[in-house]
Amino acid sequence: MRISVALLFGGRSGEHGISCITAGGVLAAIDRDRFDVTAIGITRSGRWVRVSDDPADWTLVDGRAPEVPEDGTEVLLPSAVPAAGERVALRAVEDGRIVPLAEVDVLLPLLHGPYGEDGTLQGLFELAGVPYVGSGVLASAAAMDKAATKLVLHAANIPTAPGIVVRQDRWERESRAITKHLRENCALPWFVKPARAGSSLGVTRVTDPDQLQAAMDLAFAEDPKVLIEEGIEAREIEVGVLQGRDGREPRTTVPGEVKVGEDLDFYDYEAKYFGKGTVNIDVPAALPDAVLEDLRDLAARAFEALGLEGLARVDTFVTPDGTVMVNEVNTMPGFTPYSMFPVLWENMGLTYPDLIAELIDLARERRLGLR
Repeated sequence: MRISVALLFGGRSGEHGISCITAGGVLAAIDRDRFDVTAIGITRSGRWVRVSDDPADWTLVDGRAPEVPEDGTEVLLPSAVPAAGERVALRAVEDGRIVPLAEVDVLLPLLHGPYGEDGTLQGLFELAGVPYVGSGVLASAAAMDKAATKLVLHAANIPTAPGIVVRQDRWERESRAITKHLRENCALPWFVKPARAGSSLGVTRVTDPDQLQAAMDLAFAEDPKVLIEEGIEAREIEVGVLQGRDGREPRTTVPGEVKVGEDLDFYDYEAKYFGKGTVNIDVPAALPDAVLEDLRDLAARAFEALGLEGLARVDTFVTPDGTVMVNEVNTMPGFTPYSMFPVLWENMGLTYPDLIAELIDLARERRLGLR
């Protein structure tokens, strides 16, 4: 009997469109001989609706990302936790009646950002007793919050870039004092980042303190909690991680490098997804073997320190003297066929369709909650 998988994508975050593009890539590649697929979209307003499972409906058109339509058939979550080994019954509302939709073995959430990879959705899956791909509630929340990630990694003696956390109410009271502290203690440039957003949304590279207010306003539009980091002269290197099987250590890829051209200040949202500027991805990264191994070890340690499951992409810095540190950790990294995470695993001999199947298999083996 084929495994029944529900793909969940869209969502309420600013990364709604990117999530839909990710779903298009997965829908095109997933092995339909092995998996029965049900596509479920979450609209920008938060409605769960049944949507097309045709990958052609979830691609960029004239540079515009697709969106989950608000008028789809509403999907209902399970009304009871299934017994161990039983499938989860999803239902839909059609013509005012509740009708069966699908019996599902695994949920594959392809949502990026808040209300998707920050633990909120994972808590809902745990309550419903639905096996799902990816990390659990606490790990997802900690990895989504860049400030919390730093605290966990510091406790595990894993180095990160120096920075401070500023909440919006504090900034409104003490912006001058905070700016003075940065001038005296942190070398320019500064990177201003929403603490709980992804895809570089709301991120600004500040080269002059007079730019700080505008940068903070942009970041606060995404999140009332903001991280200000000291810019580091370093190369940006990324490592793909998969959970180990049968209790073994996490599996890591050979690291890859994102090279940003001089026409870009940094690898921002438009550069990542809409072709802005000059960006090259080198796999493997041109680094000494010893540094590559250090990076793989660092990524595996970060994965375990945060208690992650399933998958992650660990973004790191390598300074000119060979020092390695973690920049951030993504529990649902970009997952189109051309995104760094699948490309890294392709380099390791794991194809995109097989990578999807591996994640589903890992989800089916996991233990949910405290049961």
